Amino acid sequence: MNAQQIDTLLDRFETTGVTGPGNARVKTVVRRLLRDLMLAMEDLDIQPEEFWAGLNYLGQAGARGELGLIVPGIGLEHFIDLRMDEAEARAGLKGGTPRTIEGPLYVAGAPVCQGEARMDDGTLPGEVVLMSGVVRGADGKPLAGAKVEAWHANHLGNYSYFDPSQSAFNLRRTIVTDANGRYQFRSIMPLGYSVPPGGSTEQLLNLLGRHGHRPAHIHFFVSAPGHRKLTTQINIESDPHLWDDFAFGTREGLVPPVRTNADPVAMQALGVDQPFHEISFDFDLLSDEVKAPATDFARPRAAA
Repeated sequence: MNAQQIDTLLDRFETTGVTGPGNARVKTVVRRLLRDLMLAMEDLDIQPEEFWAGLNYLGQAGARGELGLIVPGIGLEHFIDLRMDEAEARAGLKGGTPRTIEGPLYVAGAPVCQGEARMDDGTLPGEVVLMSGVVRGADGKPLAGAKVEAWHANHLGNYSYFDPSQSAFNLRRTIVTDANGRYQFRSIMPLGYSVPPGGSTEQLLNLLGRHGHRPAHIHFFVSAPGHRKLTTQINIESDPHLWDDFAFGTREGLVPPVRTNADPVAMQALGVDQPFHEISFDFDLLSDEVKAPATDFARPRAAA
């Protein structure tokens, strides 16, 4: 079928069984996606067996809860970030800490701490890391009372809530910056993770000839009144997959140096008997701007 025949078919679909005006936006989006899919089926000569295999694959991926992994794995979540970057540039917003993907492993309701926090529950092995910095507003001044939500994987690459062996909200905290706009937390160094073995994401990546590994990283939501919510993460510079992230989450400006502190006085002050790591990273927020799409939007997320 050619494009004109497909358009005629879509007109028929839209005018059959009509019960009311419907939602104009949904109708526009559905028609466009259906048209593009039909054209692709024609161009690629997709056969019925291939179509139903693809549909069944998506159903299984949804049942396994892996659609949130597939979206970053095929680059769509990074694409959304790039579109947001362009929208902010058109609105005249410049600078700020780079955004990057949220991923599917955020859990709402983490304990709130003032100024500083300990994120690990003390039961897991791993190298101690101390991370700190300042949250600055659009005017470059420190923001007191800003929220820094942080979450990351444990020494095995697993996240609490999704890993029932961990305590509730382990390696998850919301830190409210102090009067000087500072935040600080102690945790254990995260490990990069891989997609579930034998799962839907791995099946697709295997067919694409790609791996499913992520470098070690720490996720953040950073927000403050009058400013655009920032979704980002920092990546650990020593990870072998730093610039080979299957989810395309590594961006310039999000790889801070990691310093090892072996000073006995500092170790004693922190209560550790081994050298620990230090990461310094500041967050720069953009002012809220009605001409740019909202950065605090609804999407499926876990809530404990």
